Amino acid sequence: MNAPQDIPQQAIPMFSPKHFPVYMDYSSTTPIDPRAVDKMMPYLREQFGNAASRSHAYGWAAEEAVEWARSEVAQLVHADPREIVWTSGATESINLALKGAAHFYKERGNHIITVKTEHKATLDTCRDLEREGFEVTYLDVLPNGLIDFAQLETAMKPGTILVSIMYVNNEIGVVQDIPAIGELCRARGAILHVDAAQATGKVEIDLEKTKVDLMSFSAHKTYGPKGMGALFVRRKPRIRLESQIHGGGHERGMRSGTLAVHQIVGMGEAFRIARIEMAEENKRIRALRDRLLAGLKDIEEVYVNGDMDQRVPHNLNISFNYVEGESMLMALKDLAISSGSACTSASLEPSYVLRALGRNDELAHSSIRFTLGRFTTEEEVDFTIKLVKEKIAKLRELSPLWEMFKDGIDLSTIKWAAH
Repeated sequence: MNAPQDIPQQAIPMFSPKHFPVYMDYSSTTPIDPRAVDKMMPYLREQFGNAASRSHAYGWAAEEAVEWARSEVAQLVHADPREIVWTSGATESINLALKGAAHFYKERGNHIITVKTEHKATLDTCRDLEREGFEVTYLDVLPNGLIDFAQLETAMKPGTILVSIMYVNNEIGVVQDIPAIGELCRARGAILHVDAAQATGKVEIDLEKTKVDLMSFSAHKTYGPKGMGALFVRRKPRIRLESQIHGGGHERGMRSGTLAVHQIVGMGEAFRIARIEMAEENKRIRALRDRLLAGLKDIEEVYVNGDMDQRVPHNLNISFNYVEGESMLMALKDLAISSGSACTSASLEPSYVLRALGRNDELAHSSIRFTLGRFTTEEEVDFTIKLVKEKIAKLRELSPLWEMFKDGIDLSTIKWAAH
């Protein structure tokens, strides 16, 4: 098939700075791997069929590609391909998991447990369920960002139908003990949902052994395309969900809508690459992260946020005391970094995750999240260290609070006048 040649091409407006900053924001999004792009392209051109079209070769080819990708996603997490449901991203997966399970099992009880440091996709969905009459317990975390297992155990009661805990925190990178949490939930008869958007390709996930019932995935956090995700829905013991999007009954009735074959193929290839390269890649990225930490830890009044042992290799979240976060971001414009989660960093409120760790407003406001990835180089890490040291020193020279601290004044004892 040949496309018409006489349609005028319009340029897409693009932001074009003199040079793009060094990318240190892999937890916000990852660049799509060129191999995933190459795998996607035929399905944007000649292989344009609808995977639900069972009467001709275009549809058969599309369906075959979709099932290949489903198998690749399943292999990364040791699941059955029939347990993978395609969605538009982790936010939709989380909504389907939480609302779908809560609605289906509401006759069993109405109590849900989650954690104060979860992604907004989980917290806001839980708030919505509260408005429907469900009771939600929001657990505190320990100062290192990990949950208190005893507190979770105490919070569970006969009417607890659902627990939702993220595998890897998007801001501080800590890894929760999901296998142990899974054992507890299974023993108590509660469904466990895990947000694994930040875990795939960084943490070994084995759903054959780990007692997780529902798990949400994102393509674009794992070098795949944006707008694509999946939900693991366990078959044995079988988990039932009330669908949230109604239509043609695609994805075994759990998620209707024509499948985006090119996006699905991109996610499948990204997860295939992650499975093969994860072990070596994590070693390399951990070495770069440790190099970054070694270069920054000697700066005075620097605090690492989150446990450093139970943590993914690519994340470093640091608070630079007596420096305001927004001014730091502006001073470090040659680095692409985040102050808190990219989904909420438009807000000037201090990070709710760091506040949950017990950090004061000043330390929460002065935090920077550095996240490294597949294409980060040693030269970029060294450039980051040099730039951060220079800019922090300059900003502190301008800070009256830093001067008072250096003069030995305990700032916590000062009563500031309200205006």
